[in-house]
Amino acid sequence: MTPFKKVLLFCHRWLGFISGLVVFIVSITGCIFCFQDEIQDAIHDHRSVQNTGKPYVQPSQLINEVKKAYPKASPDFIYYFGTERPAGVYANLGKDGYEIVYLNPYTGKITYHEKPQTNFFIIVEYIHLYLLLPPAIGKWIVGVSVIVFMVIMITGLILWWPKRKSDRKRSFTIKWGGRWRRINYDLHNVLGFYATSIAIILSITGLAIAFEPVSKAIYNTANIGRNIKYEDEVTEPKSDSLKRAGIANKPVVDIAFAYARQQAPEAEMFLIHNDPALSGAIGVGAYAKSLHYSNANGFEFDKYNGKLLKSYIYDKKSPGLKLNEMNYDIHVGQIGGLTTKIIAFLASLICASLPITGFIIWLGKRKKSKSKGKKVRDAVHHKTHKRVVQQA
Repeated sequence: MTPFKKVLLFCHRWLGFISGLVVFIVSITGCIFCFQDEIQDAIHDHRSVQNTGKPYVQPSQLINEVKKAYPKASPDFIYYFGTERPAGVYANLGKDGYEIVYLNPYTGKITYHEKPQTNFFIIVEYIHLYLLLPPAIGKWIVGVSVIVFMVIMITGLILWWPKRKSDRKRSFTIKWGGRWRRINYDLHNVLGFYATSIAIILSITGLAIAFEPVSKAIYNTANIGRNIKYEDEVTEPKSDSLKRAGIANKPVVDIAFAYARQQAPEAEMFLIHNDPALSGAIGVGAYAKSLHYSNANGFEFDKYNGKLLKSYIYDKKSPGLKLNEMNYDIHVGQIGGLTTKIIAFLASLICASLPITGFIIWLGKRKKSKSKGKKVRDAVHHKTHKRVVQQA
């Protein structure tokens, strides 16, 4: 082995020891989360409603229903998930946290409510993101471990890549008929090779979701360094109004929702951001497909008079903004439907197995090295003993 590869092996091995446990946890939770929508749809009745063909009730009516049940609540987010799905209101209860309230979008009646921390898949998501540590700490531990894991994947690929072309065909398959140590070796190397490209994509998109500089780097790279000033300005529009005017006794949130539906009639899902603490605007996102967060149009309205402040029309967005908005769908594997979900699931499962198979390889070599050292010592002792006997 060349000195360069010895250095790579040292880095690969010890970085694996440092990050292995976190990589296993993050990967296995990501694996579990891949099909969370399908699983929850199958086991929870409240995630579906009958499409009556009637118009949706207004957002203001949903807000009023939630306020009746939770008088002190601030309905920060309002979802219309789809024609056969409930509406949802994320109610901020202050010190008591959030309550997710589901309502029938055709009648406005509450059908179910839960605290996020009681939902199994939200717990899995928080483990995946923060290891259930305080977010400010957990995010960095996960982020650094993911970066280390990317280095491990690249160094592993360099170390494993066969020198001779004649060896490559054999190296790309698992020898199931071999001894268990050989099978474990192949599982680590061969599966690691096949998962590397997907694992790196999942890692980068995860880092982009968690860290703004990574998201910004993707944005700039996709835009070839161009500064799209308009897109920078619309991130947090401010209302210029100081008092309510021109509403015609209609709640602004209803005006905003009606406008978004008119401008994006094919959209399946709508998200209304109604948090007055952040800015003087009400935001509405119109998403092409239910439970998917790419391919969206966005609108920002003055919260006092309903005037349109800014709009994000999908066809006019820069490549960088489009790519960033695809991050979540790529990361969970739903960008291409069931096929990409299966790919993401298998890649995450392989990533979870790599620290285990790698540790077994290291343990086997360590035992083999000790056994070899013992044989050498025994041989030296035998020769010494024989020489002493001959001299006697």
